[in-house]
Amino acid sequence: MSDTGAERRPAGELESSVLAALWTAGKPLTPGQVQQALGTSLARTTITTILSRLYEKGSVTRRRSGRGYAYTPTADAAGLTARRMHSELEKDEDRSTVLARFVSQLRDEDEQLLRSLLEGGAE
Repeated sequence: MSDTGAERRPAGELESSVLAALWTAGKPLTPGQVQQALGTSLARTTITTILSRLYEKGSVTRRRSGRGYAYTPTADAAGLTARRMHSELEKDEDRSTVLARFVSQLRDEDEQLLRSLLEGGAE
């Protein structure tokens, strides 16, 4: 086994890092600018691939910037987490069971917060 395999990070971790760089910037960034913001040795092509995947998932939007694109997150971290949760719920036909199991695994504080939100309380 080569050493390069040990350096490989999960795609989700890379996506999270790229999104964090975009949120911090507060403005659209090109892949090169994301690379600089991350201060990483990742190749620009790797950053571009990650941004393309995020675009396909609807996590970022893009607009033309020169010959490439500049990317902006579609939501803050909480909004993207909510979108992922909704997406997972959509994958199962037995929504009632999925929701029941989700709620049964909540901590007491989270269950109370959910109840409050469902009753029209503030976040």
